[in-house]
Amino acid sequence: MQHARTISGPVNGVGSDGGIRETGMVRPVLHVLADTSDKLSGICSILQEKFTVAGERLDADSKLSQTPAAIVIRAELRDVDNIAAIKKRADKLAKVRKRIFLLEHTSHVCISQAYALGATLVLPSTVSRTKLLAALTDPADGTSASSGDTPQPDNAVETAATVIASMFTAVTLGQTLDVEGTRKAGRQIADRITQHGLTEWLMTVRRHHEGTYQHCLLVTGVAIDFGLSLGVGRADLERLYSAAMFHDIGKAQIPLAILDKPGRLDAEERALIETHPAAGYQFLKGHGGISSEILDAVRHHHEYLDGSGYPDALCGDSIGDIVRILTISDIFAALIEHRHYKPTMPRAEAYNVLCGMKGKLEKALVDSFKQVALTR
Repeated sequence: MQHARTISGPVNGVGSDGGIRETGMVRPVLHVLADTSDKLSGICSILQEKFTVAGERLDADSKLSQTPAAIVIRAELRDVDNIAAIKKRADKLAKVRKRIFLLEHTSHVCISQAYALGATLVLPSTVSRTKLLAALTDPADGTSASSGDTPQPDNAVETAATVIASMFTAVTLGQTLDVEGTRKAGRQIADRITQHGLTEWLMTVRRHHEGTYQHCLLVTGVAIDFGLSLGVGRADLERLYSAAMFHDIGKAQIPLAILDKPGRLDAEERALIETHPAAGYQFLKGHGGISSEILDAVRHHHEYLDGSGYPDALCGDSIGDIVRILTISDIFAALIEHRHYKPTMPRAEAYNVLCGMKGKLEKALVDSFKQVALTR
């Protein structure tokens, strides 16, 4: 079963922005791919309200003749035939600016596979209609805009998200980590933030990513901007963004159901979460090219100056400078990240939380962080 494109109203032509031009309006053209007819019809029925939709099953011959404004793929990525079918369309997919994958099984491995296939956004297949439409119509990233404005490219976001997903998969499958690839992705984020600022990075990441991956991208951006504001040297900045990219890698051993659980964790779940710094350290220390300062930051980014942190209850001078910077960045990012089950905390309110953690965080650094938190 294949779904033909549905067009409402008289058509004047196809615009260069991937839209069908009708009398008085432009309806963006979307393409939908799915591995079953039921999934295909379900997604098409949601999207036809706002878009002109073309759809086909993955096991059919490709009908993607023009470049649409966006493409939505709903498929089981544990099925090798589905992966092969998507790869056959790789050249055409690469021309589409927004590529949303709706996953049947949101494990670390499947998320990594989606990014490897070219996803710019990964969502669970159970995502709400409102969330999916919002992801497709967000005017801030230009997919549905009819103006001539050119949005900033999201290459740094896509590259970093792919690297983080691959890191988690490496831990899950016991594979060797691409240390240089991670460092290169961090360098791209640093370049992006140097050119366009922290606020632009935070907005872009929150539009494109959910949960643990969003958090890692936010922490990296915040830590980089904090380092830039402090005037750290190039070598220290590289250590900082590498530590930020790696800092939560130990969470790969924790089920996503716990990592992304809405509401409060119970004692057993909390104890499991608190194993991630040591687990990340253990995994990374066997890899070459990772300095002792980075390993220290990964293991100790949840330590506090008063000794109340974990896993080693360090205090005072036992906590290094990169760790102190990363801890502040981590807490701030966790407070301002977007979760579907809670509103995003305003940056000023998040900064006030940091100010209230007296004795736990270095006051001079918290004071210096104000500019990053509120104005950059």
